[in-house]
Amino acid sequence: MKKTILTAVLLLTLCQIGFAQTNYTEKLDNYFNALEESDKFMGSVAISKNGEIIYTKSIGFADVEKNVKATKNSKYRIGSISKSFTAVLILKATEEKKLDLTQTIYKWFPTIKNADKISIKQLLSHRSGIHNFTDDNEYLTWNTQPKTEKEMLEIIAKGGSDFEPDSKAEYSNSNFVLLTYILETTFSKSYSDLLQKYIAKPLGLTNTYVFGKINTNNNECKSYNFTGAWKAVTETDFTIPLGAGAIISTPSDLTKFADALFGGKLLKPESLEIMKSVKDGYGIGLFQMPFHDKIGYGHRGGIDGFSSVYSHFADDKISYALITNGTKLSMDDISITVLSAIYGKPYDIPVFTTYNLTSEDFDKYLGVYASKEIPFKITFTKDGNALIAQGTGQPAFSLEATEKNKFKFDQAGAKFEFNPIDKTMILSQGGGQIKFTKE
Repeated sequence: MKKTILTAVLLLTLCQIGFAQTNYTEKLDNYFNALEESDKFMGSVAISKNGEIIYTKSIGFADVEKNVKATKNSKYRIGSISKSFTAVLILKATEEKKLDLTQTIYKWFPTIKNADKISIKQLLSHRSGIHNFTDDNEYLTWNTQPKTEKEMLEIIAKGGSDFEPDSKAEYSNSNFVLLTYILETTFSKSYSDLLQKYIAKPLGLTNTYVFGKINTNNNECKSYNFTGAWKAVTETDFTIPLGAGAIISTPSDLTKFADALFGGKLLKPESLEIMKSVKDGYGIGLFQMPFHDKIGYGHRGGIDGFSSVYSHFADDKISYALITNGTKLSMDDISITVLSAIYGKPYDIPVFTTYNLTSEDFDKYLGVYASKEIPFKITFTKDGNALIAQGTGQPAFSLEATEKNKFKFDQAGAKFEFNPIDKTMILSQGGGQIKFTKE
């Protein structure tokens, strides 16, 4: 849900490959076993071909404190993947002539700036200009508390507009919260009921629904950040993300959803083409997700320490879904490995090495670091034998030492190199470098 500076970018090399009839099961088992043995990842994966599940795997814990292992039936919050479901519901409404994508949102939300200019389709494609409320630093101070529709509309309206409608595209969870309210008003049903009626029940998605408080007795996973140890993350109340991120599911259910969506079982062909239409990088509840010479469609998600991704490759009728409730690695790197195994692309089983430091060794790095290049600060603290970093308005995360004065955060593909004498730190990520100075 919340966008951050430390965002991993999927970088893939183009080459000609095809679906490989190889022993991917053993290869993937070896890969995930290596992740589990090194305590690098907790979560589940599923892959289908021609509508049939061909691989599933679950590692780690659904509940660390109670020592409950994850299984293929463990359910995870999927964050912004919920937007794909919401887009389907909106297009269902247009197919039933209940909504028109070109109509403006003024009749529902007259207090929203530019409401008389913003169309439903612009909400769907992130072209509304409506400010993303999860970008605000205060968001994490109230996201665990229930909010009424009136309260959420006041928050969104207060955020104003970041750009003129349809002048560009910029991700905003606010768009899909508003789409939720449009759906509920149009059908006179809750978003939860609409999800079940139009998607979950027809497809047999028994593990997919709008979440409430996490219930581990119902196979619902808790989520964790690693800050020296796996520590439980607080829960966003479902009344806040709604159709932008309030669904819980499993990888197997997500592959079923993808197979049905791209197999024509949910929408008419013309509606699916609308979802797949990409402008400025954004589709309608979908993104293009390239893998080598293949173009898949899907979505990523993140909420409360959960991260998720699903994609469908129509040419090979392959669907793939991965969800984690705690990871020290990049989801993109894991996705590349899984798809490489399926397509017969070479990859390596990782070998994890550790550069050991004592708690006292971290003292020279501690403090607040600021940069002249961006309005963003990073605070470094320690927790036992772990160096902890926390960016402005973001959750804390644990860094892994790689060599003297050098650390990494694989989950975001970020590297940190300190110069204790100069009291500086260089952040390297995505091919760029930013210099920070200790205050």
